[in-house]
Amino acid sequence: MLQAPVQLYKNAYTGIPRPAWWLALVMFVNRSGTMVIPFLTVYLTHEGYSLREAGYVMGAFGLGSIVGGYLGGRLTDRFGSFYIQFFSLFINGIFFIVLGQMHSLWQYALCIFLLSSLGEAFRPANAAAIAAYSNDSNRIRCYSLNRLAINLGWSIGPAVGGVLASISYSYLFWADGLTCMAASFLLFAGLSPSKQPKPEKAKSRKNESTTTAYKDKPFLQGMFYLFLVGLVFFQLFSVLPAYYKTELNLNEATIGWILAMNGLLIAAIEMVLVYKLENRRSSLLYIMTGSLLMGAAFLALGAGKTTTIAVASMIIVTFGEMFLFPFLNNFWVKRSTESNRGQYAALYTMSFAAATVLAPTLATQLAAWLGFSILWVVDFFLCTFAAVGFYFLKRSLA
Repeated sequence: MLQAPVQLYKNAYTGIPRPAWWLALVMFVNRSGTMVIPFLTVYLTHEGYSLREAGYVMGAFGLGSIVGGYLGGRLTDRFGSFYIQFFSLFINGIFFIVLGQMHSLWQYALCIFLLSSLGEAFRPANAAAIAAYSNDSNRIRCYSLNRLAINLGWSIGPAVGGVLASISYSYLFWADGLTCMAASFLLFAGLSPSKQPKPEKAKSRKNESTTTAYKDKPFLQGMFYLFLVGLVFFQLFSVLPAYYKTELNLNEATIGWILAMNGLLIAAIEMVLVYKLENRRSSLLYIMTGSLLMGAAFLALGAGKTTTIAVASMIIVTFGEMFLFPFLNNFWVKRSTESNRGQYAALYTMSFAAATVLAPTLATQLAAWLGFSILWVVDFFLCTFAAVGFYFLKRSLA
């Protein structure tokens, strides 16, 4: 009885190249040390700063994310993905330790901006590296494996960080910094420059009409629609916990379990789902489906203020995420070449970063002004608009 499911899981992970596994391991180690950012607001208020002042520091982090995404893409095209990943991880580790030695608000803001700029440069370089090590038959699963590593790491880092913070906040900065540097050494051990794949020869592509990502209109349209969905998705980690607490009167333990369900479902299902869907239909069809599911999940919250609805909504949004993000990577990779892949990865990263910065601010203001029920309707229309956009984008590229 168990033979078929076991074989299905085995097939889902078969054919992924060793370098992709190594990149996932590097990502897991890096994300397992994610301790400072989830607790930074708490730390700053603990140090005597107001919530608004802490918000300024987090704003500096968001701005650095956008800058880092741009620089990481440009530098990747010039120097290659390995060097940008290595130095981003290593120097970012140093800055986490330095951040723990800051004393004034401006010192925190400047340090977190530099830290974020360096740290986010890793993302486009990492995305370009996965594309270089994969091919059409396994690329989407390689990106899903990377997402699995991120989710597993995220399940460890904040939990360990909470324990360390209860002893001393200074341990957070050292633990986060040292794990970043450990990930850089792990990257060097398994994927040194001598092991880098040779650049592919330029190929003519039906859907490649430009030589730069910044002039590729279909790609830019796709990134705009991604930004709209991102404005909704990133409420998952900011607005939703507050909604659970204030409107549903759930305790912290219950909120934690509902949020943890997202990562657990991804770890259990995404690789198999992608394996069954990979190369069966257009990536944009799955992206459109994911956008609609994301919107439906938030709209469902308006059906009633119960734990059951909250859990059902989280399940729907997780499936939307599994349809959306792995196939988005395939969309931009297929439009890029070896020489400009960093540009595409940079704009992809910057779309996420911009949504990360704006989502909490815009959503909380709208909820405070008109209420959560109106926010969920707005979220639904944003995702639906993006889904329609992806549909017409698919037709134009057919």
